[in-house]
Amino acid sequence: MGGVNMNVPVVGYETLSRLSVCKPVDRIEYITNSCIDKKVLDIGCYDETALIKRGTNFWLHGCIANVAKGVIGVDDSKKIPDGGIETGPNSRIFRGNGLKLDGFFDKNIEIIVAGEFIEHIESPLQFISQLKNIFPGRRMILSTPNGVCFANSVLGAISREAQHPDHIHVFTYKILNTLCLRSGLTDYKIIPYRFFATQMILESNGSKKIAAQLAQGVVRGVERFFPLLSFGYIIDARLI
Repeated sequence: MGGVNMNVPVVGYETLSRLSVCKPVDRIEYITNSCIDKKVLDIGCYDETALIKRGTNFWLHGCIANVAKGVIGVDDSKKIPDGGIETGPNSRIFRGNGLKLDGFFDKNIEIIVAGEFIEHIESPLQFISQLKNIFPGRRMILSTPNGVCFANSVLGAISREAQHPDHIHVFTYKILNTLCLRSGLTDYKIIPYRFFATQMILESNGSKKIAAQLAQGVVRGVERFFPLLSFGYIIDARLI
């Protein structure tokens, strides 16, 4: 696992069982650093609803491509041409189904990344099982929003909710732990990640941009003290 220390979290499922959760990390930074000098399969990476991030330090695929040995991206967006899109000297995104990956098998793949993906698909359990079958022993890094994050709780107080129109699942720390256990994973950790208002900040200017930056800072302050209210989670696992 390249020196990554993981095990199975001890999680009690009684309502008042205390959960030991680490401080939230920066999602882009954590995943990018994990991919340095690695051969990466990046699933669902095009993110056509947030292409404003392309060319910035906030586009996960681009950040991975900058540090990885090589990146094969897979996304079913119709905006991707038949020959794929070159995203760097050693990276390309191909149009394909992230749930049917046999055609993208590469014995040299070291890490499979699926950022903000499992909340979009019908069966996350089947998806992880597929990865175990095709890429046994490899490292898998997933990320997904937290269904009980502080940011959405605040929005709920003013009759609002921030959700992508394609989301069909919401996850919490315990639900993700159950997903890992039911997938048969025996070596994993679940790490909270910090709130980001990236798209709002990039699309705004003047007072609106300042307000978005201030809101981001306030939410991150709360998350630091209450990590179970963090914006999302990363699953970092070995596929065994």
